[in-house]
Amino acid sequence: MSSTLSLPVGNPLVTLTHPKPSLWILELHHGVDNRLTQTLINKAIMPALDAVEREWRVHQRASVANKKPEEGKGALIIVGKKDQDKFFSNGLDFADSLKDPNFFQLTFNPMLTRLLTFPIPTIAAINGHCYAGGFMLSLVCDYRVMTDGSSRNAWMCMNEVHFGAPWPLSFTAILTAKIGDHRLHRKIALEGHRFSATEALQDGILDHIVKGKTADILAKAEEVADQVSGNAATGVWGLLKLNLYRDALEAMQKDIRLVDTRMDDAAARSRL
Repeated sequence: MSSTLSLPVGNPLVTLTHPKPSLWILELHHGVDNRLTQTLINKAIMPALDAVEREWRVHQRASVANKKPEEGKGALIIVGKKDQDKFFSNGLDFADSLKDPNFFQLTFNPMLTRLLTFPIPTIAAINGHCYAGGFMLSLVCDYRVMTDGSSRNAWMCMNEVHFGAPWPLSFTAILTAKIGDHRLHRKIALEGHRFSATEALQDGILDHIVKGKTADILAKAEEVADQVSGNAATGVWGLLKLNLYRDALEAMQKDIRLVDTRMDDAAARSRL
């Protein structure tokens, strides 16, 4: 049953494995810290997600036809590079993203939407630092399992306020859809608080923390996958999420361009 797909062909940035019928594992290995670029998203992550859904839907249709619901199970784990314990994702390659004025509208937001509505449970296996766009990548997954940071520091942080990057509307929509406490919104967005794994667990950002290395994080993520993969068998997992996150999804589809600090200051100058 185990299979491997590396994407893009010739310069792999992700590896997708299918170790058992109900589980897929998507490993990100783009450079040292998995910066999220247009190439990584469009040529690797999105095609990998398509491959997972195609394979799962074949199993799910057969399970219905054969009246064997257990064959329709499915779950996807997303993990940082397996042979290190330092980074899940360090966020966007910000300079690279600025080169494309449509980066959020045509690249990043579609990836977030795809995962937010994915038809099988998704688990982020956060095996190191999880910053900015990487934080958002983990947040659109259904479950988050993280290293406890006891053997090596690992932080979760939306640090845009510290280097002057405005948030696209999609980030705000996801934050408010996934986290209900306005005090946490302030702490995450306006203070750029650097959460330890223990803090993130206490605040409900994480579901589990695990002592150990990447293999241990993956083992816990697989345990979660085994617990919830059966909920995909009826085919409604993604449909339920379409309604659960409808407000966020509608907000993400609005083509609102970022206002940067120069534009804001220019408007203030004319007003004041």
